Amino acid sequence: MAQVVLDQLTKVYPNGYVGVSDVNLDIADGEFLVLVGPSGCGKSTALRMVAGLEEITSGTLTIGDRVVNDLPPKDRDIAMVFQNYALYPHMTVAENIGFALKLAGRTRAEIQERVAFAARTLQLEDWLDRKPGQLSGGQRQRVAMGRAIVREPAVFLMDEPLSNLDAKLRVQMRAEIARLQRQLKTTTIYVTHDQVEAMTMGDRVAVLRAGKLLQVAPPEQLYDHPDDLFVAAFIGSPAMNLLDARVEHAGDRLEVHVGEARLPVPDEVAAARPALRGYAGRSIVLGIRPDALSDGAMGGGGHSLKGEMELREALGSEVQAHVRIAARPAITEEIRHAAGDVDEDAVAAKERDAAAGTTLVVARFDPRSRAREGDTVELAVDVERLHYFDPGTGRAIRE
Repeated sequence: MAQVVLDQLTKVYPNGYVGVSDVNLDIADGEFLVLVGPSGCGKSTALRMVAGLEEITSGTLTIGDRVVNDLPPKDRDIAMVFQNYALYPHMTVAENIGFALKLAGRTRAEIQERVAFAARTLQLEDWLDRKPGQLSGGQRQRVAMGRAIVREPAVFLMDEPLSNLDAKLRVQMRAEIARLQRQLKTTTIYVTHDQVEAMTMGDRVAVLRAGKLLQVAPPEQLYDHPDDLFVAAFIGSPAMNLLDARVEHAGDRLEVHVGEARLPVPDEVAAARPALRGYAGRSIVLGIRPDALSDGAMGGGGHSLKGEMELREALGSEVQAHVRIAARPAITEEIRHAAGDVDEDAVAAKERDAAAGTTLVVARFDPRSRAREGDTVELAVDVERLHYFDPGTGRAIRE
């Protein structure tokens, strides 16, 4: 096991394109860190720099107590698990798992012992004599994991290892990988574009955009306290609702105007975000998580947004209500980028809504809600859980 430190790590390609820019990360011994972000954000480039597969332009990379900038991959004490498994089709499962040990000149007995341990850990004991072509996608991924485990590296590097699996198997395998990492306590850096995967697996999650590290924090902190609009828009499923709003004085207190609605800023929230008072009379971006909106007909805090339900998605444990309200959606560069990564049509839809002065927001209703498509509904707003952002800088309004 080992600590991994990225100190101002930068990658500039010969054509001048900056793949990674001044990334600083301190990954603790035994930590599971997930790098997440949209396509082209630099997460895989950063991982390949750690692996030694991509040359470092500037900055320092330390694994354990060694600066490894100029060391070849084989001397960095890392093991990498790839998206495409990279298994040898002519070898059995046992031979694939033990191949790196054979190359390293380990004894037959040691290879058999380590392969047996990996097979037990990954429930591959019944498949050791099979070839990769006889295995399912999940089994092939386990073999790729086994090949990494037997090497007993200081660091595991995983580059979108579940992207080739179907949805059900991805859920199963992400739980398996998280369990395995906690059992082995090996420092792990895991790359994914799937923010649900990131939030359910990592001890901490690092969000990248355009080669820059925006925020690194435990999943709950990213969700509850995003530092900027991109993180707010990218993290969370369904995504955070982001609306044009305005801060105004209401006597000695503050309130936020959203369309025709007036939402108070609780005193404790204003105290925790002193910079918000400086925005009185100014426009902001207001963020509301879907779980901070509920069916007002079933009770609430007395503060609400009114709209028409356009879509009711019953998911068993909850209802996702898509409600059109009379307020403009916020549209900034960060929001466009986050929405475009999920669905390019989403950006065009936001712009159409902005022109019409309406927004389709998503709320999480209790499954007992009687609200149906076409109904006018009151969305009860948990005003203690609102998020406030500067539309110019994209930064959260706090200190």
